[in-house]
Amino acid sequence: MNDDTRILDTEEAWDEGALGRDGAFVQAADESAELSIDEALGLQPISIRLERSLIEDFKMIASLNGLGYQPLMRQALKRFAECEKKRILRDLVAQRAEDEARSQAEAKKSPPRTKKAA
Repeated sequence: MNDDTRILDTEEAWDEGALGRDGAFVQAADESAELSIDEALGLQPISIRLERSLIEDFKMIASLNGLGYQPLMRQALKRFAECEKKRILRDLVAQRAEDEARSQAEAKKSPPRTKKAA
């Protein structure tokens, strides 16, 4: 390859696929490499059955966003889990505040205890 045919290493060249998509340089990772990558990223493979239409929806949305559908599903599940954890914590905090307010209100209503004379 002479200097006239070189592709500059720019962000645009990667985004447009001029760099990084040549099949001559593609090689499948062996199983130990995949396991190492999963371990480093904290990923665990799972098996799940989903409606075909849901998978097709994710594929369509992913392609519009320039992603694979599995990373998009991972993002969606992560967002859902984070939102649910926040909702659960908010509910717990609100319940505790409610319980505390109720206890204080009951304490104000109760007459003070006096010692009985013997």
